Amino acid sequence: MAEYLDDTEDLFDDTPDAAPALYEHHRIEVEPGQSPLRIDKFLLTRLPNASRTKIQEAADAGNILVNGSPVRSSYKVRPRDLVTLVMAYPRREYRIVPEDIPLDILYEDDSLLVINKPAGMVVHPAFGHWSGTLVHALAWHLRGNPLFDSGDPRPGLVHRIDKDTSGLLVIAKTEQAKAHLSAQFFHKTTSRRYIAVCWGNLDADAGTITGHIGRNLRDRKVMACFPDGSHGKPAVTHWRVLERLAYVNVVECILETGRTHQIRAHFQHIRHPLFNDADYGGDQILKGTTFAKYRQFVSNCFAACPRQALHAKTLAFDHPLTGERLSFDSPLPPDMRDLIARWREYTASRLTTND
Repeated sequence: MAEYLDDTEDLFDDTPDAAPALYEHHRIEVEPGQSPLRIDKFLLTRLPNASRTKIQEAADAGNILVNGSPVRSSYKVRPRDLVTLVMAYPRREYRIVPEDIPLDILYEDDSLLVINKPAGMVVHPAFGHWSGTLVHALAWHLRGNPLFDSGDPRPGLVHRIDKDTSGLLVIAKTEQAKAHLSAQFFHKTTSRRYIAVCWGNLDADAGTITGHIGRNLRDRKVMACFPDGSHGKPAVTHWRVLERLAYVNVVECILETGRTHQIRAHFQHIRHPLFNDADYGGDQILKGTTFAKYRQFVSNCFAACPRQALHAKTLAFDHPLTGERLSFDSPLPPDMRDLIARWREYTASRLTTND
């Protein structure tokens, strides 16, 4: 699996004249299943901030190494090659600048706080999102807290949810709390329940999806399920149908593991992508009729919930100081409530009329 050393947008900017040492900016280990591919094309899919021209210029300057040796842009990567990009200046330091962004705080004490994150908010700084994140909001809310006064882009974070997923997150306010909560997530003693809307009718009322989750071998920006365990890390998602609505199902998901995009990738794997999940094919009409009226209805549903229909509804864990079991519940946000209401109305209308 590739190891990414996050960099800023100036990765391929002109190198300053001074600075004789070379500094590693990115390191990528080529997957065992990778077919021969020109390194410029290979890096283009792994580094969304770079153009092919800039990559080729970096190769010409001797800044792209494979297994420690410079290569030309025509070099074809092979399985398990170690690709590194080096520059004559160190990676830019990043410090969190507090931003006065409102937070929906459900609980707070001296050790932690629990927030209800809205869809659209990025959790921590990363390429393309150097401001306006949850961490920037927390840095403002917790001004003076030494945990949030550093260059660490993930202070206090013990887990995260995707930008366009809404719902519950617990944040540590002390190093002790962070260590204790992190251990609970690692040992799977926390409890998390998600509500999602997926395309199609699931074959059973409940089930379990198993299969390793890892970077998609063809598109590194998304994840994929590898049921044979050939790639990625083990992942288990338990699900239960809450409501069957014509061509979609409302489902409850309980995570046994917490991999990146786990629910989204698992449901794509079983051919029931989450509704309006653009990264995993759910933003297309996958089930239903061919009538124009139905196509308009789905289009209106996409507009009503303009992101993947996924909400982290419940969260439970032991308090790091008292040991008390704390449980929290977040109501479905308006966009998902609206989406489900539209499908209920459509389903009811089908009982008396044709599509």
